[in-house]
Amino acid sequence: MSDFREVVDVDRSPEDVWEYIIDPAHLPEWQESAVAVEQLGEGPIHVGSRLRITRHVGRRDMPFLMEFTECDPPHAWGLRAVEGPVRPRVHGEITPLDDGRRSRVTMEIDLEGRGVGKILLPLVVRPQVRKELPRDEQLLKQRLEHTTA
Repeated sequence: MSDFREVVDVDRSPEDVWEYIIDPAHLPEWQESAVAVEQLGEGPIHVGSRLRITRHVGRRDMPFLMEFTECDPPHAWGLRAVEGPVRPRVHGEITPLDDGRRSRVTMEIDLEGRGVGKILLPLVVRPQVRKELPRDEQLLKQRLEHTTA
């Protein structure tokens, strides 16, 4: 069972949802804490692709080196932090609805603390994720339903 799980239905096809979600440039548009994203390496996203995501956590910006652990277009993706005191694991799924005209997006996040991260998790990170994840899914829905793919 994951630490956090949110589900939102979106009036876009799974392919449209996938195209938007998998593009690292869009991350700051629909995730409140994402300050900047840098794709490390060239080419399309695949298992093993890495991103450096800078997030505003508490009162400071923290870089997270994330690696794709799953990439199954347009159905599922997974990422994990490979360094740092707080190491999130993210799993996302896109389920077609209404013969593929709509989509259900499910996101699950597990958090692991190492060193000082064990202190940061209950005091800062978990409360922030608890508040942010539902808002992120609503932002995702708004972005996808009010833009053209």
